[in-house]
Amino acid sequence: MTSTAAFFRSSLLMLAVGVLILFGIVGSSLWLVQTNRSYSEETASLRRVRSSIVNLLTSVQDAETGQRGFLLSSDPAYLAPYNTALEELPTRRKTLVDNVLPLPTYASQLDALNAAIDGKMKELSTTVALTKDGKLAEAVAVVRDDAGRELMDAVRAILGDFLQQTDDRLRVLVEAQLSAADNLQWVTIVGAIAILLVLGGAIMIIVQHVRDLAAATEEVELLNVGLETRVNERTQDLIRANQEIQKFAYIVTHDLRAPLVNIMGFLSELDTATKAVSAYVLADGKTPTAEEVYEARRAVEEDLPEALGFIRSSTRKMDSLINAILKISRDGRRKLQPERIDLKALIDTAAANVHHQLVETDGTAEARVRVGGIITDRFSLEQIFGNLFDNAVKYQVQGRPLTLNIDAYPDGPGRVRVDVKDNGRGIGPQDLERVFELFRRAGDQDQRGEGIGLAHVRSLIRNLGGDITVKSELGQGSTFILTLPSDLTKIVRSMEL
Repeated sequence: MTSTAAFFRSSLLMLAVGVLILFGIVGSSLWLVQTNRSYSEETASLRRVRSSIVNLLTSVQDAETGQRGFLLSSDPAYLAPYNTALEELPTRRKTLVDNVLPLPTYASQLDALNAAIDGKMKELSTTVALTKDGKLAEAVAVVRDDAGRELMDAVRAILGDFLQQTDDRLRVLVEAQLSAADNLQWVTIVGAIAILLVLGGAIMIIVQHVRDLAAATEEVELLNVGLETRVNERTQDLIRANQEIQKFAYIVTHDLRAPLVNIMGFLSELDTATKAVSAYVLADGKTPTAEEVYEARRAVEEDLPEALGFIRSSTRKMDSLINAILKISRDGRRKLQPERIDLKALIDTAAANVHHQLVETDGTAEARVRVGGIITDRFSLEQIFGNLFDNAVKYQVQGRPLTLNIDAYPDGPGRVRVDVKDNGRGIGPQDLERVFELFRRAGDQDQRGEGIGLAHVRSLIRNLGGDITVKSELGQGSTFILTLPSDLTKIVRSMEL
């Protein structure tokens, strides 16, 4: 077993070697990059030199071409290249001088080049002027003189020499750049291999040390595994359970009391109506008065049916609320049965259950699942997704095709997150938490329901060790965010009440 001191010595040695190699790679890379940059700058300068040489030679040749065409045809249209060359020539000569002046091998021939260009342009302008004056024979005589040809040959020779020097130097620079790039590549490869070797050695040292450390502390780790997590979970569960009990008690007393108040009120009306009927029925042979007859008739025809109807409606409401409470209570007592579930297949099945409703409005449902199988209770998860998908269909915006997107992905160690997003009515900011409360609903109450769906969903997912929240914007849609453990069997919680 390696000691801590030996581990530190080996680690520092590997770190020092790695740093030296890294400095070597960085230094060599910087030097090669700087060398390559200087090559690139010189290449760019030579390309500008070459461009100015070619442009100047083209202008002189264009001038000569225009002069020859004008002499042969006496048509001024042929002077277009000549005139263009005269306009461009001063700028192009200056550009060439500016580019080659710092280069001694070029600058030494500039005087000869300028003299040849000046002579040639003078010869061209003379012949053009003579031709314009109708002295074509004199102009032809000037052309036949070898002086103009010799001047043009001198221009071509000097500029051709410039091009040759430029191209030779460019070839050298290209070869140097390729060589520098190859050297940089080899430095990078060799350095990477060296770093990998050092890294491999460091990893071997660390792995060995970790193994020794794990063996020495295994008993302590076994005693403390997940202790803090379990304490935090229990604390949060207790706080949350206490809050929900308080809310539940308030809701039950409030929502069940309302029908009872209605029943008591209408029982009083029923008692009043019964008295009117009794006065009529128990007249003891006396002829009832018109007022007694009227009151008895109104009681039978209006008051009694109204009171009975309200009493019946209130009892139905109470029955519905009690059944909802019993449903959530039964689901909470149900023993969970963890099993490995293909999450994508389960989501696809739940989406298929609302497929016909989506098709009716040209809606679509798309699931993107980036987790494999999870271990949880299938029945609870099916009910969770079924409720969420049904709500998305129920609260879609009329006239807008419903879009339902489900995205499932890992959310930290041992956790899975599922986002269920729709483009429905949305939920106002004041109702984002209220929608999860029992018997509470948000927005327009134009759909049937008792307000237990999302409360049921939250109860189910919390029973699985997870939670649910919602992000929403009115008119834009809602995103329900579910988080749950990837393995329910590893969650320490009570599975039965």
